[in-house]
Amino acid sequence: MADANGIDVTVPPSGTGCVECLATEDGWWFNLRRCAQCGHVGCCDSSPSQHATAHFKETGHPMMQSFEPGEEWFYSYPEERKDPNGPDLAPPNSHPEDQPKPGPAGRVPDDWESRLHPK
Repeated sequence: MADANGIDVTVPPSGTGCVECLATEDGWWFNLRRCAQCGHVGCCDSSPSQHATAHFKETGHPMMQSFEPGEEWFYSYPEERKDPNGPDLAPPNSHPEDQPKPGPAGRVPDDWESRLHPK
């Protein structure tokens, strides 16, 4: 059950990559984000499809955490604010370190940099 901040520390991530990108033949991502409420893993706003933000808009789940190795920060969509602190979520806390960035392997176009959304 999520706390008042929309965080459920007991829910594991939905997988090692963006759920929606993996469901297509040509989906790919730059960075991954994890919903702190339900564990949904989606791609960041720099990625072509921006599935993490779409998940927030669809569900209203307010908090997400970076799902990149070595990054632990949270982001509050309602407050539009990054926070370096937050509770420990159920493991794993990132995609596997040997997973390529961008990913997934074999789907990233050669001109991927020109397809990123500006920050």
